[in-house]
Amino acid sequence: MKTKTTGAGRYLVWALSLFLATSLLMGCADGKGDSDSTAGDTSLMSIPPLFQRTGELAKADEWPRTIAKLDELKAKLAKDPNDVKARLQIATIYMAEARITGEHPYYYPAVLKILDGALSIDPRNFEATTFKASVKMSQHQFAEARDLAEQARQINPDNAYVYGVLVDANVELGDYEQAVAMSDKMQAMKPSLESYSRASYLREIYGNYPGAISAMQLAVDAGLPGSEPYCWSKNTLAQLYTVTGQLDKAEREYAEILAIRPSYAFAMGGQAHVQRLKKEYDKALTTLDKAAAVMPEVSFHEEMAEIYALQGNEKKAADKYAEVVTMLDEDAQSGHAVDLEMCKLYTKMGKLDSAAVYGQREYDRRPKNIDVNQAMAALAFKKNDLKKAQEHIETAMRTGSKNPELLRQASEIQMALGNEQESKKLVAEARKVNPNPVL
Repeated sequence: MKTKTTGAGRYLVWALSLFLATSLLMGCADGKGDSDSTAGDTSLMSIPPLFQRTGELAKADEWPRTIAKLDELKAKLAKDPNDVKARLQIATIYMAEARITGEHPYYYPAVLKILDGALSIDPRNFEATTFKASVKMSQHQFAEARDLAEQARQINPDNAYVYGVLVDANVELGDYEQAVAMSDKMQAMKPSLESYSRASYLREIYGNYPGAISAMQLAVDAGLPGSEPYCWSKNTLAQLYTVTGQLDKAEREYAEILAIRPSYAFAMGGQAHVQRLKKEYDKALTTLDKAAAVMPEVSFHEEMAEIYALQGNEKKAADKYAEVVTMLDEDAQSGHAVDLEMCKLYTKMGKLDSAAVYGQREYDRRPKNIDVNQAMAALAFKKNDLKKAQEHIETAMRTGSKNPELLRQASEIQMALGNEQESKKLVAEARKVNPNPVL
């Protein structure tokens, strides 16, 4: 089971770095490691089995090809266990499967084992080091991911992909200026779906929604129709339309994704969120059930809980929130850092002491990140600690973000502090971005 990542309310935004790794071996064979002909620790050499798909995902056209390709690569390794390229190709297959199936607790440790095996053969292998940074990003181990990406950059400073990982890591660690610098380098080296999507997110962080939408449309246009990266880009474009109140455009994007890839669960989840915003709660729950049947994505279940709460069904909401806690615990056991998600979840549930434990732990790691500070502001506000709430919300808004939910939250804090005019100003700013009520 898997969680959603942090980032301006989007689901799994920077997990993009993980599935985009599948294009790295196809597009760059310029790693500069010096291969050692003798394998290292033999315990690292075995390849974990492929996690078998079930249901709709097992019917996808690429699944038989995936199995066949894996068999081919394993046959190569049977002949030459030191074939690093074959190991890396298997790693890319498993990274893509993690993205498609949502079985991250299985695939993340499996991929790391494969990569450590490759690195035991070739310790300075650029691709293996960069892939490992991507996996650490998806596990929310952001500082380690940045260190690994920097190591990869030292090996090969002329590859655009590693700058994308550095964008992601610096965003999550709250070093936004450095993230912009890395994005500019990536754009200059290789304009692509990967670079356009990162430029889009940075524009969003800095409050430029028209620019973010424009850049994400470029990412869509650069993608191969029907591919997972293409669908991800369209899905993110739809989310941007949703945030800015353009629900008809969002629905069109989701429908187009599902026409090409009917089992794309994230598009179903996006459709459900739009249905929720339209107060079509029963319809949204049905759509979320369908999405959850395809993929064990935590955000689907969390949205169900929120909808139950909106319907006034506190028992169902509480049960579903408890289920989400269990899912997050399973993620944590596989090495996925979920403290921010736990903080947000327990804040919603009103379990503020638990929320504070998780929130402080995440804040200690990432005190400059705007999403972490937004979560800490929400927690402090619920605890009626208005001074701390104001401090955190000011940090969360330091990039000039125009996210309507963030502005609404800041407005509530200002109203509670007695700053009515400032509160109204923030509401007006939010309505410029999205004229519809924020839920």
